[in-house]
Formats: sequence, C-alpha cells, structure tokens
Amino acid sequence: MSTNRSRIGVKAKAQPDLVFTSLYHHIADIDSLRESYHAIDADKASGIDHVTKSMYAEDLEANLQDLSARLRRMGYRPQPKRRSYIPKPGSEQGRPLGISSFEDKIVELATKRVLEPIFESMFEDCSYGYRPRRSPHDCLDALGKTIQQKRVNHIVEADIRGFFDRVNHAWLLKFLQQRIGDQRVLRLITRMLKAGILEDGLVHPGEVGTPQGSILSPLLSNIYLHYVLDLWFQRWVHRCCRGEAYLFRFADDFLACFEVRSDAERFRTWLGERMEKFQLELADEKTRYLEFGRYARANAYRRGAKPKEFDFLGMTFYCGKTRYGSFKVKRKTSRKKLRQSLARFTDWIRRYRNLLRTGELLRRAKARVNGHFNYYAITDNSDECHRYMHLITRALFKWLNRRSQRKSYTWEGFRHALQYVGWPTPRIRVDMNPFSPRPNV
Repeated sequence: MSTNRSRIGVKAKAQPDLVFTSLYHHIADIDSLRESYHAIDADKASGIDHVTKSMYAEDLEANLQDLSARLRRMGYRPQPKRRSYIPKPGSEQGRPLGISSFEDKIVELATKRVLEPIFESMFEDCSYGYRPRRSPHDCLDALGKTIQQKRVNHIVEADIRGFFDRVNHAWLLKFLQQRIGDQRVLRLITRMLKAGILEDGLVHPGEVGTPQGSILSPLLSNIYLHYVLDLWFQRWVHRCCRGEAYLFRFADDFLACFEVRSDAERFRTWLGERMEKFQLELADEKTRYLEFGRYARANAYRRGAKPKEFDFLGMTFYCGKTRYGSFKVKRKTSRKKLRQSLARFTDWIRRYRNLLRTGELLRRAKARVNGHFNYYAITDNSDECHRYMHLITRALFKWLNRRSQRKSYTWEGFRHALQYVGWPTPRIRVDMNPFSPRPNV
C-alpha cells in the first residue's frame, strides 16, 4: 500500500466522523493506475472490447497517460460489462457475472484501494466476506466458538434473494456519502454502476444492482450491508434483546444467534421489514428459525425428534458430543457441496482423460483434491474428507480405464501411480477446536 493510502486509513480510524473531501487525485494518479495494472491477473476474462493485459501492455505508458488524463478531466466513461454465466446449483442458466473491460478493471482497482482503508476502519467484527486478512475459515471458527462458549440456544438463518442484482443505487450513494465528500469520486462510482450490461447484442442499462465479477462490487456490497444490517443489529436489535445476541455475515450470507427464543422470533419478523425498506427481499424458503445449542439435542429427543442442523459457508453445523459426553459444536461438509464437488471432478476427468498425458492428468487431479482439502479438511470433518477421497479415487480409476477398450491400470498399478505423484492424504489441515479461546482479530 502506498504511503498516501496508508495515511488515509490511519486518519479514517482516528476520526470516525471525518468526511473525506479530496480523494479523487489518488485514483487518477498515474502511479496508482500503474500499480493497479500490475496487480491484475493476466488470466482474467476480457470485457466487451476483448483487450487483454498483454495487449494493453504493448503501449503501456501511453495508455496509462491517456487514462489518467481522461480521469482528471472527468472524460472517462466506463464501458458496459460483458454478461457471462458460471454454473450455479439449482439454476439452469447459471450465476450471472459482469465482466469489465481491462481498462475499467484498472480504474475499479484504483478506486477500491482508495475507498477500502476508509470503510475498513468502520466495518463491524461480524463481517468477514471480501475483507483483508479475513477468510471463510475465520468466520466458521468464530461462529463455532460463539455457539460453544456463549449462551446460544437459537439460530436464525437468512438469505437475501438476488442481493447483487437488487442493490439500490440511491441508497448506496447515501451510504458512501457518510464518509466520502469528494463529488468526483461519487460521480465516478455512479458512472460505473450505470454503465450497463451487454447481453445478446443489447446493452441493458444499470438501474439497480452492482454486478458480480466487478473488482469494486464486493466492497460496495459490504458498505451497503454494513449500514442495512450490521450497524442495525449491533446498535438496535442487540439493545432490544433480553439475552445475548450475535451476528455473523460473509458477503450476503448471514445468520444470527440468540440466547432467548422470543428474541430470535422478533428478529425474524423485523428482518423482513428492514430488508424491504432498502429494496431487498428475503428468500422465505431459505430463511428459518431453529433451536440449536447445548440443550437442543436433549430437547429434541424429549419431543421424539432429531436435533436440527444448519448449513453455512459450505459446512453443516450439528450438535455433537465430546468423548466424555458433553456438548460440542461440530461441522462437516454439507451434502450439497459434496455432491457438487464430486460432480465437477467427474465432469472434468471425463473431458480431459483423453486430452492429457497420464502423469499430467494425475498431477492436475491432485491439485483439485488439495484445493478441496484446503477448505474442507477442518476439525471434526475427517470422516467426510475420507469419504470424498474414496469416491474421487474410484472415479479417477474408473475413467482412466475407459480411455480405450484395454484397461490402463489394475488397482495395484493405480496405487503406485498415485504414490508417484504424491497423492494427498485426508488429514486435518485447519484447526477449529471450539474449546480453544478465540484469537483477537
């Protein structure tokens, strides 16, 4: 981070009510644009102009000088984003993305680097998504420890329907104006939001929403939900509760923990009204209240029912026991995510089994398995990791032997090949013991 941007963060933290009125020159500065250029991954998809990083680099200094000059005179106009879709469970069309042109990515990253230190200084601890030095594992760990160590008996799961497509621009600008008084910065962000989406040869105007795929979109979504949800929960909901209450949010996925049932039920009612006020909508089929905590198992058995579970960030939380019989929060890979991971791997091996040499195929398969374990190999999830490894190994053996009419491997030869490439073992890689004290964030 440059010295000037680091000073912005220090000043924002020291003066929480300060409104910054001179920021635009940090965005238009050619050195800032050059830093942003070098930080962008060359492998990212191109926008509607099909310009790649290597193409932009052919006359880099002239391109950056021209971009900086257009920004300074407010002559810069973002191009419409290219609509692209990635697979999404339960959707035939997929998850919509908005791919910016390369030059727009440079400006988006430069803008993010100026705004992020200001708003990072005020974001609540309950927010984890797309923030520096915070990860999904941090959120999962904090949630598990809170349920284990605090007076949590009830959970409210919630889901915002199509959040990124429903962000209201007028409200977003009002939230930005709480800390940003530089009208040029606000005008630049407005132009980015209104640039529109190119799909099927037509440009659809951007009246609402902040497209997923944009570099600036995660920060803008965090700012929006900071004011809509995080501050509201900490400053109003928490004060109205009879017992303890905690919120955990990762981007637009969130849940709340309560000690008293009536607090949880009131929050569920208030939440719908709060979302509606800011032009958001809860997905009722994915929003629910459930009993969860140290007494949930005994209470459920007393009613002749099973204790309830809930999914969050790809993990299923359930009420378990220690070896001594006391309550313990446990997590395992959710069934949905396990099925998706197996389906993606099977689809990949079917497509590439005849396109890659065996050694390269096994090395790439190893990388995919390591990627799965890096996230899911956490405390108490050993059984699901062994299950995943068993199913993946069988699928790999099956499709390698279907490359021709003659089998490529026996099981003994296949094991030797896996050993040769250093096939990973399903060991726990992330310690999330809910009994250990939470580190200071």
